Amino acid sequence: MQLNDLRAPRGAKKNRKRVGRGIGSTRGKTSTRGMSGQNSRKSPGLGAHFEGGQMPLIRRIPKRGFNNKRFARSFQIVNLSDLEKIGLSDIDPNVLKSSGLIRYSNKPVKVLGNGQLKKKLKISVHAFSATAIEKIEANGGEAKVIE
Repeated sequence: MQLNDLRAPRGAKKNRKRVGRGIGSTRGKTSTRGMSGQNSRKSPGLGAHFEGGQMPLIRRIPKRGFNNKRFARSFQIVNLSDLEKIGLSDIDPNVLKSSGLIRYSNKPVKVLGNGQLKKKLKISVHAFSATAIEKIEANGGEAKVIE
C-alpha cells in the first residue's frame, strides 16, 4: 500500500450544507431556520448570563458592604487557651508551627484573648487583640509585635 492509495472510508466525507442559495436548493429563503422567532434572526445569541427573561442571578443577589481583598491582611488565628497548652515560655510563629497550632510559619499570626492564661509568656507574633494584650500583661508576660 502506498500513501497515494489511502482513502477515507465510504460515508466518512460529507458535503457541507450550503444554505441560502435559492429556493430550488430546498435550503433557500429561510435557510433551515424556520419562519420567525429569536433563533431565526441573524444574531440570536444572548450570552451566557441571559436567563430567558427571568431576573438574572447577578441582579437577584444583594450587594452590600465593601471587601478590599487586594490590600486585606489575612491572619492565622491562635487563642490564649491554645498557647496555655504549649510547654514553652517564649512563643513565636516557628514554635506555633512545630506545635501544630498554625499551618504556615511565614504567614501573619494573630493572638486572640479567648480563654484564660495562667503562665507568664513572652509572645512574639504579628498582631494581638486588645483583650489578649490585657491578659498577657496581667500575668506578667510580654506581647511583642513583629513585622
